[in-house]
Amino acid sequence: MNHAYWNDWYLGWGWFLWFGVWFLLLSSVGHWGYSYRASRRFPYEPRKQALDILNERYARGEITREDLGRMKLDIAAK
Repeated sequence: MNHAYWNDWYLGWGWFLWFGVWFLLLSSVGHWGYSYRASRRFPYEPRKQALDILNERYARGEITREDLGRMKLDIAAK
């Protein structure tokens, strides 16, 4: 009697293939979950723009008002 249940997929190496498929599926889901939680824990901080840096330097007194105006014109020209 030939039963479809006991074919090569269950008695041979087919179970190893299905184990690999399940392992890849579960590890992919786990990796997505870990990376999602890690990105929520450490939010992305956007880079400062050149004008923001210039304004901070002016506020700290590192550059004068004339330097600030000249540097802003240089940035706008690019």
